[in-house]
Amino acid sequence: MSPRRMVVLGYGMAGARLAEEIRRRDPEGERVALTVVGAEQRHAYNRVLLSAVVAGTMSQDTVRLHDADWADRNRVDLRLGVSAGYIDRTRRRVGLSDGSEVDYDALVLATGAAPWLPPVEGLCAEDGALAPGAVAFRTLEDCERILDAAAVGAPVAVLGGGLLGLEAARGLAGRGNLVTVVHPVGHLMERQLDPEAGRVLAGTLGAAGIDFRLGVTAARYLPGDGLKLADGSHVQADLVVVSAGVRPETGLAQQAGLAVDGGVLVDDALRTSDGRIHAIGDCARHPGTMSGLVQPAWEQAAVLADLLTGADSAARYRGTAVLTRLKARGVDLASFGETQTEVTDPEAEVLCLTDPSRGRYAKLVVRHGRATGGILLGVPDAAASVVQLYERGVPLPEDRLAVLLGRALPAAATPATSPADLPASAVVCRCNSVSKGKLVEAWRGGATSVAELVETTRASTGCGSCRDAVCGIADWLAASS
Repeated sequence: MSPRRMVVLGYGMAGARLAEEIRRRDPEGERVALTVVGAEQRHAYNRVLLSAVVAGTMSQDTVRLHDADWADRNRVDLRLGVSAGYIDRTRRRVGLSDGSEVDYDALVLATGAAPWLPPVEGLCAEDGALAPGAVAFRTLEDCERILDAAAVGAPVAVLGGGLLGLEAARGLAGRGNLVTVVHPVGHLMERQLDPEAGRVLAGTLGAAGIDFRLGVTAARYLPGDGLKLADGSHVQADLVVVSAGVRPETGLAQQAGLAVDGGVLVDDALRTSDGRIHAIGDCARHPGTMSGLVQPAWEQAAVLADLLTGADSAARYRGTAVLTRLKARGVDLASFGETQTEVTDPEAEVLCLTDPSRGRYAKLVVRHGRATGGILLGVPDAAASVVQLYERGVPLPEDRLAVLLGRALPAAATPATSPADLPASAVVCRCNSVSKGKLVEAWRGGATSVAELVETTRASTGCGSCRDAVCGIADWLAASS
């Protein structure tokens, strides 16, 4: 039998991961003839690490996911610099922007999301593009524009105090720019943090040289001068970086008549309203996940690869327990599960500790004896322990305060003092679901360096926060070999 023709529209983190997962299950292309279409001219890269590129701590080569000959080695028909213009569901055909067409037996939408541009007077030209002196923060090309436009020491305004906006702000401050964040909500990262945590985070970032204008909107963009705010004040800026959120790219799906509601609607098999078309990543809407994070997209890619290659016809995506980390130098922040629950909630136990002068805030939400949410800022030891409790669903000791301080934990959740003490089931890289056992297995299989472990298991290729742990395990394995 000839292989099924599979087309992936989108070569970002979700589409690239899906292609990898498919070839891991079908390396010779016997079951799947794979075509991947990417609108950018460059190979896939890790968007999570773009703030490090802006800060100058990582190069563009460092954040690449694939090298130049990846497609040839993996029998992938990779088409760069082109996008899909239409989907003909009747003929099962996709029309591309270069005039070509490609037929499919199965089609996957991995078109991601586009920056949301707030309605600020003068921010956009008549054609909808950003005006000169304003740049979005979404792609490597955006990073290049930012670095070209923002001279060291120059004032920069960032529109947006969410996760991506703060990562951009910290990166710019780290390279010597005078950064002011303008955010319409009264505290930072309102989707992940409660007001008190937002205030403590603002103090921590303020100590790094970032100014904030909170609870006020930008009213007008003045090219070369900055922003006029709704309260009549002014923010001087040579450059305005827009990072006010993203919106799923659903235009293609809508044109094709697929069901769309805040994203392309998918079921647990990641099928759209057309059973031959699937969607993953930021463009997809599944009730069990939150958009804008990499881990759900990669878990979806693994499930869909199982289904489309026939490796596991029972695979289903049930949602992702969200854990958010702010990837900014000098900040250790983890937020998960319920974060907005008030201490007055009669149905939950809620503990809060605040130490703003030292940049520390800790919150733990407990229901039925188990952790169901938390915010941990500036307390890395407690974060490591409490996140393990949350992920494993381990019953908490009665002394909740000791738990919040990282003490008196059950043996199953006590942090290991060395890699040797870490159980094989312990998750080292949450983004890629890589356990210590998988790293040991890869080492014994011949991946006897950090680079080889990363290539084999993908550990540390997500948010990068587990890199030190991976290096520690590699050192331990080398010493014990």
